[in-house]
Amino acid sequence: MTNAAPSIAISASSIRAGVGNVEILHGLDLHLPTGRWTSIVGPNGAGKSTLLKVLAGLMPHTGTVQLLGHDLHRLAQRERARQLAWLGQNESSGDDLTVWDVALLGRLPHQAWLAGPSAKDLAAAEMALRSTQAWDWRQRSLGQLSGGERQRVLLARALAVQAQVLLMDEPLANLDPPHQADWLGVVRCLLETGVTVVSVLHEISMALHADEMVIMASGRVTHQGACADAATHRALEAVFDHRISIHPLAGQWVALPN
Repeated sequence: MTNAAPSIAISASSIRAGVGNVEILHGLDLHLPTGRWTSIVGPNGAGKSTLLKVLAGLMPHTGTVQLLGHDLHRLAQRERARQLAWLGQNESSGDDLTVWDVALLGRLPHQAWLAGPSAKDLAAAEMALRSTQAWDWRQRSLGQLSGGERQRVLLARALAVQAQVLLMDEPLANLDPPHQADWLGVVRCLLETGVTVVSVLHEISMALHADEMVIMASGRVTHQGACADAATHRALEAVFDHRISIHPLAGQWVALPN
């Protein structure tokens, strides 16, 4: 008999975190379902990016975080890196690295110490670059790319990990609308393979494409629910002081200014 996958991909209990003496997250609890896309939204300063860094194990905190049923901080670093991939805001990589080299960085958790990339590693990097339409630039250096092009390459690096959970902080930064639509297609493909996706987004209409939404304000979760639920729409309008309203358009929910 095989063990069933846990229904909760990431759970966080009593999370407190901050910078210096300023507490940003105030005893936060959260449970994110496996194989679903959860978007995290809220006004500036709500603590969204801080929360995502805590969930990725990148920021000191009190409280506990579990990844796929295991204490995040008890997992060996390599095992954690195989199970959870991260795309952060304004990430930097060496400008002299080629696009191909950057994508291959995502395969490091799968490689033995000092070992070169395997055929599986090469195939995963190629697949990731093709899925983000960055394959044709594979011999170019990162420093030769525009902001939007660089963002697509960094996304490819995260995809190349082939992790069960993917966390992304503002992944649409510098992407024009067609490539935002491409990103949405990539996410949908990941969900079809059972990957759990968690993204912090400022683009509320894009965030409403997700399965679940977490709404934050002042370091706390004010609402969590399905993106299609009326209660989620009311909570979303309220957290932005009713300066937006949620409307149906062409079979999808969109946020419009009031």
